[in-house]
Amino acid sequence: MTSIPPIKTYNFLPCKYGSELLLDIGRIETLENYVLDSTLHQLSFYEIIFIKEGSGTFLLDENKISISPRTIIFTSPGQIRSWEIEQEVKGYTLFFEKDFLHLFFSDELFLYRFQYFHQYSHPAEMLIDETSFGKCLELLYEIEWEFEQLQNDSNHLIRSLLYQLLIVLNRYYAGVYNVQRDTYIHPDFYRFRSLLERRFLQDKTVEAYTKMLNVSPGFLNKICRQFSGLSAQQMIHQKLISEIKRQLYQNKSAKEICYEFGFSDPSNFNRFFKKLTNTTPHQYQKKI
Repeated sequence: MTSIPPIKTYNFLPCKYGSELLLDIGRIETLENYVLDSTLHQLSFYEIIFIKEGSGTFLLDENKISISPRTIIFTSPGQIRSWEIEQEVKGYTLFFEKDFLHLFFSDELFLYRFQYFHQYSHPAEMLIDETSFGKCLELLYEIEWEFEQLQNDSNHLIRSLLYQLLIVLNRYYAGVYNVQRDTYIHPDFYRFRSLLERRFLQDKTVEAYTKMLNVSPGFLNKICRQFSGLSAQQMIHQKLISEIKRQLYQNKSAKEICYEFGFSDPSNFNRFFKKLTNTTPHQYQKKI
């Protein structure tokens, strides 16, 4: 099996502007380092990419996203990415650490309120109309302007602009994919999503999560279907498949992944993967 280089991780630089500021903005065409990196890499922070011009492909985990004007791409920490540029890409990248928001709102699950982050059952991108994209750009211009003349209270103003932008994006995303548009989501649903992110290797049954959340299986399924369109078990399986594909993409063997993910033997692992993807791990790895 051909070896591939280790995946590099880009970390946030909190003191770039002197004092700690856990958010940054930049024009794609002028930034260096991780922006437009054509090799496999991951970020330790959140990023929203706004494409104004250009074409090509953005790989996010196993998903290939077409780059075109008015495309917005959402990425969460730890996702495997790379860029394949055909025509010069111009636009904005907005990136931030989760603490920039969740400490202010005293809610460590705050970013799970938005449909587009930590996404594995719906696309992590959307194409919107010119008017909607223009509204996003207006907010980005305001954030950019505040960075150009930073003051002692700028972090509060930038945070409020980011919050407004996240809500506007959530409404657009909900409209594009016909999902729950209100940022009010039942607390047990995003607690479940957060637990699933952290415990999918140890806990693969609905019962395990209902015990941790102290709710009934029927209730958990009801809120999962309401806010994601999937049952709780389907969400667990989607998360597992997403992570398995990520491991396969990094050239790990099916046998290695099988035991790392707690399957009893390779045949059970192969059956599980094929049932949900209509292909075997070996066939999937060969294809990519």
